[in-house]
Parts: sequence; structure tokens; C-alpha cells
Amino acid sequence: MNASLIKNEIDYKLALEQFDLLFDAPKGTPESDEADLLALIIEEYENKHYPIEAPDPIAAIKIRMEEMNLKQVDLAGEIGGKNRVSEILNRKRKLNVEMIRNLTRRLNLSASLLIEDYQLAE
Repeated sequence: MNASLIKNEIDYKLALEQFDLLFDAPKGTPESDEADLLALIIEEYENKHYPIEAPDPIAAIKIRMEEMNLKQVDLAGEIGGKNRVSEILNRKRKLNVEMIRNLTRRLNLSASLLIEDYQLAE
């Protein structure tokens, strides 16, 4: 097993190349174990050097709606009518506490994500 810590971009690219070679190794083989270890090392490096920011509340709602195959009308009960859903999703109006509570339950999203500030459309 040749896996070692990733200290720079060159190490990172080499680790990705090695992982690509080992990706389809049969489970339970030394190659599979090395791929698992490389995945952990690569993930650690990427989390530190290429962090992915959480989406803003409206983007998070839209993502979850797509995942759950929901349409705007499906959130009317949680937000307060079809027009209100449209206003929220088009960034014409901010979410209020009651909407956040309802969306947290319906969409299984974190309230801490939904209370984040976001810009309204002008």
C-alpha cells in the first residue's frame, strides 16, 4: 500500500490518478483497501482546500423540491398559498418563522440552513 498524506496539489493529482486505477478493485483485496484509504485521504484534502458552501435557503428548498419531485403548488400549505410560494421561490419575499418551521418538517431541511440570510431579487 502506497497511500500517504496529501501535502500539495501534486500529491493530490497523484492520489486521484492512483484512486482512479484502483476504483474497480474487487472488494476485500489489498487494492480495494488501498482505494478506501485513498478516498479518505483525498476527502480530507478536498474538505480543507476545496470546501463546498451550503446553498442559501431558497436554493436548498429548490434542490429538495427537485429531489422529492415536488412542484410549487405542493408547498402551498407550508408557505401559505400558491402566490406566496412563488414570491418566496422568486426571492420577492423572505421566509418567516412559521414557513421555516413548516418547511423543516415537510422537506426535512435543517432550520439552521433555512434561517440563513439571503438576498431578495430587485
